[in-house]
Amino acid sequence: MTVIEGNLVDPVKREIYPALLEIEDGIISHIKPAEKVTAGRYIIPGFVDAHIHIESSMVVPAEFARLAVQHGTIATVSDPHEIANVCGIEGVEYMIENSRLVPMKFHFGAPSCVPATDFETSGARLDFEEVEQLLDREDILYLSEMMNWPAVLNDDPAVYAKLNAAKKRGKPIDGHAPGLMGERAKKYASAGITTDHECFTYEEGLDKIRCGMMIAIREGSAAKNFQSLIPLLGEFPDRIMFCSDDKHPDDLLEGHINQLAARAVAQGFDLFDVLSACSVNTIRHYNLPVGMLQKGDRADFAIVSDLEQFHVSETWIDGECVYNGSVQFSNPEAAPINHFTKSEVKNQDFEIRTDHDGLLEVPVIVALDGELITEKHVETLQADQGLILPDPDRDILKIALINRYKKSPVSVGFIKNFGLTAGAIASSVAHDSHNIIAVGTDDESLRRVVQLIMDHEGGIAVASPDGDEILPLPVGGIMSSEPAEQVAEKYKHLTERAKAMGSKLQAPFMTISFMGLLVIPSLKMSDLGLFDGETFQFVYRTGDRL
Repeated sequence: MTVIEGNLVDPVKREIYPALLEIEDGIISHIKPAEKVTAGRYIIPGFVDAHIHIESSMVVPAEFARLAVQHGTIATVSDPHEIANVCGIEGVEYMIENSRLVPMKFHFGAPSCVPATDFETSGARLDFEEVEQLLDREDILYLSEMMNWPAVLNDDPAVYAKLNAAKKRGKPIDGHAPGLMGERAKKYASAGITTDHECFTYEEGLDKIRCGMMIAIREGSAAKNFQSLIPLLGEFPDRIMFCSDDKHPDDLLEGHINQLAARAVAQGFDLFDVLSACSVNTIRHYNLPVGMLQKGDRADFAIVSDLEQFHVSETWIDGECVYNGSVQFSNPEAAPINHFTKSEVKNQDFEIRTDHDGLLEVPVIVALDGELITEKHVETLQADQGLILPDPDRDILKIALINRYKKSPVSVGFIKNFGLTAGAIASSVAHDSHNIIAVGTDDESLRRVVQLIMDHEGGIAVASPDGDEILPLPVGGIMSSEPAEQVAEKYKHLTERAKAMGSKLQAPFMTISFMGLLVIPSLKMSDLGLFDGETFQFVYRTGDRL
């Protein structure tokens, strides 16, 4: 038997008191009052991320766990949507098997939208049969985010077949419907969709709660909605969960859900409500096999030195200490899995042609710092000898999306707010199909940076007058099998290089990775052309003359 002493912080009974936890076979067998308070030692439920794509940390699950447990994270609700878009069911199985190498509790869902839309080329497709096959598994706990909200609203039979398959098996359905409100939100929720992590205004979150949904307040590396949505915690404490959605490795080094707990407490929210959003609400909603510090529960908890900053001294999972100043489990090797077709790109692949010379009005994507959504502008650019030219002086650069699954024409458009004054950046982490996406000031830089990723079969890279450099991502073209600290250091270095090239974005590689996500408004880039996420149709197709 193991005995843990400390000040028990119980968000279920909403009380704090000195206690002794007796643990047998990974279960809390008894909770006994202690005689005195133990200073600087608070036992709290372990943190649970209510919605995350592990792949976005750029490391495999086992490596993600090594970083996360240091911040008191014991479990995640993990959508393997990213690797599924690359490798299909084989990719989902890879994530599950790799996660089993470590004690942290990963809970995976069946991706509902692979590909996210029919307006792009992915590496795999999960139709109803494949989704049903996954939902039949005991280790698949829910149907992952239903991104294709137009199909839900339009009563698409294929989409409803997936929704009904999850409901038939009693498994929750995650949502993804940015900006959806009113009658449309009601219909979306009435299809059985129970959560949304895409709200970016208080009004939207409130509307969806009134539709019966749980709201996962998201604070990731790119999308940061905490400040807008946190007032909902005070009004609807049982309807709020905390999540990161996408967390890049350098940010994960600094913290995880513990950071959101500290911010919420600092803003005056009730401690027990905060801890419920960090764990209890998520555990209950998904019926996770994770303890909540009750007698008979699994012994899953964190020990923190304070209830303001939540500095973690120990993390326990199933009655075993997995972190006590150092991580108590090893770093297993991860064999790569990938789907990549190498090809050679040329400068002319990045040209945008027109039948006109002189000034020409063209549609331009406007990236927004800290947001997944974009704006759409019409800007005047110079056309010379049938080619439309970027204008780096006005921060209007070229954006290109290259199919990495088969040799195809390059899709090219224009984008503002990346700020590069020379060179180019690129990534094969490009939600959701994970083709190669690049932003640059000139065709030669674009060619070099894209070819670098092609040659390594995945990665994030920069090409500038100071030299070209890459962080290879050989696992699906979106993850590394290297130690997380090394990946984080290299990622941070490339981010600094992008900023030295002129980018003013907080996280330029995270931002670029969402410029191909067609289900998030407004303008985005597909390998098939420039796409309007509000009208769900192409503005122009790849190869069209403007």
